[in-house]
Formats: sequence, structure tokens, C-alpha cells
Amino acid sequence: MSLDDRIISYLQMTGLYHLARLNKTWSRLDEPLVTAFIERWRPDMHTFHMPFGECTIRLHDVAYQLGLLIDDQYVSKFLTNFERHIDDGRLAWAWFEELLGVLPPVNCIDKFTAKCTWIELPQAANDATVRRYAPAYIMMLLSTHLFGDKSGTRLHIRWLPYVAKMKDMGRYS
Repeated sequence: MSLDDRIISYLQMTGLYHLARLNKTWSRLDEPLVTAFIERWRPDMHTFHMPFGECTIRLHDVAYQLGLLIDDQYVSKFLTNFERHIDDGRLAWAWFEELLGVLPPVNCIDKFTAKCTWIELPQAANDATVRRYAPAYIMMLLSTHLFGDKSGTRLHIRWLPYVAKMKDMGRYS
């Protein structure tokens, strides 16, 4: 999904605009550089062994590079019991449809994830459609960039409790 100018205000409200702007540069991977770092990584010490000494990446380094907060309530990808966060005991996919106004095609759904390829904001979308698209884009950022898995292309519905209250998202780290 590409970054559409009409959802920038929602990304700014949630504190994820800087992360979304990095999206284009993340698609280009400097494979020799990554390989060099992998070869120098020492998992027993959680450091890189460099010619000038040991070094590691700290949380503050990541916060600086990604423009994200690190001092407030944290978000974890391990929200496995997200059903308890759903208001009124609704089913997760019913809540998804309520927030986004649409369900992914059945062939795109796999238990608690959906392929990101089905979501596309139409050029002639009205404000209500844009408002419903913004949570999907944010869920995509969380699922594929911050808390990615091997597929890198699936949107996980565990992020529903966060995007349901987008105005509160700015307080999460």
C-alpha cells in the first residue's frame, strides 16, 4: 500500500507519520551491508563485534532513527489474547468490518491475518472512506514494518484495539 496524502493527518495524530515516510526507503535493502552486520553479530553477547570494539543498537537509537516514542505505554507484538480487548464481546472480524467498512476477500484471510494486497484507497474516495482506510494503513505499518513476520505482507488483526482508538495511539511507545 502506498502512502496517500489524504491519510497523513491520521498518521500525524498517531505519531506514525515519520515511520510511514520511511516506507519507500525500507524497500531497498543494502544486502552487502546487512550481510556484514550479520557476520559480526554475536548472539551470546547481543553485540556487534567491530574492528574498533563491541557495539550494539540501543532503544534510543531505534527511536531516533524511526522517530518513535519510547517513554510511554508500550506496544507489544505479543498481544495474543486480543479478544479480551474487544468491546461488547464482538468477534474480531466483525469488529474489523465495523472499523474499516469492508472485509477482505475470503481467499485473503488466514485465521487472524489478511493479505495487505486487497486494501487500496480509491482516488475518488470520500472523507468517510479515507477515515476507514487510515486504520488499515496503520495496521499494515505495524504488521509489516514494526512487528513484521516472515511473510512481510500480512496485516494482523491483533492491532484492532490500538487503531480503534487512533487518538490514543500517540501515547504508545
